[in-house]
Amino acid sequence: MIVVKVGGSAGIDYDAVCADLAARWKTGERLILVHGGSGETNRVAEALGHPPKFVTSPSGYTSRFTDRQTLEIFEMVYCGKINKGIVERLQRLGVNAVGLSGLDGRIFEGRHKDSVRAVENGKVKVLRGDHTGTVEKVNTGLIDLLLNAGYLPVLTPPAASYEGVAINVDGDRAAAALAVALKADALLLLSNVPGLLRNYPDEASLIRAIPAADVESYLEFAQDRMKKKVLGAAEAVQGGVKRVIFGDARAGLPITAALEGAGTVVS
Repeated sequence: MIVVKVGGSAGIDYDAVCADLAARWKTGERLILVHGGSGETNRVAEALGHPPKFVTSPSGYTSRFTDRQTLEIFEMVYCGKINKGIVERLQRLGVNAVGLSGLDGRIFEGRHKDSVRAVENGKVKVLRGDHTGTVEKVNTGLIDLLLNAGYLPVLTPPAASYEGVAINVDGDRAAAALAVALKADALLLLSNVPGLLRNYPDEASLIRAIPAADVESYLEFAQDRMKKKVLGAAEAVQGGVKRVIFGDARAGLPITAALEGAGTVVS
């Protein structure tokens, strides 16, 4: 079982990811795809006159402040345009893919955080009306049903809160939780860089290997959204996933290259 998470930033080649995924699926490999959509969500939000608002927590993590209107735009893009675009690509390649959000069947479940602490102008403020959370529970029943019937699941945030409210969750950490729940052999976190870079954005500074017991000490090299990927990798290996690979989704055979050791391998 391999869980593949592909990001949503500029430069990602979804055609390449889907072609590689389809070829491997047809050999009998069991795979699940989880995707993001941040870049397109930002563009659509701007076009709709409700530009994105990003907040930085006191511990230095950046995330999207998700009020109700932002959540609805997020769902339009993640669950609509991006998800169905990937499902269509896979269907055209002869793979019977099914696109679902974490809200469907409560695949991803967690606590709704209504307020968030954010640093603004050097001061910590509490912002209310947020629709975010963290995946604390993965309900694999629907996933098992689909896989056993020959369907390839294509999953995306949002998740469901315990009260059934849609919540924006980090896709990398959701994919990590999924990999742990399914006892996956590998988790691939594919984005628009070759892996974790010691001196971002210098691609020649790629860190090739990270010991599983030492993942969090590499957080200092992670910039912006890469911090959540490193955190997700730490959670996955702590949960029993044998290896996590940060790979490049910009061209070629992204999944095969990552599984062959290109990128940053955590094991």
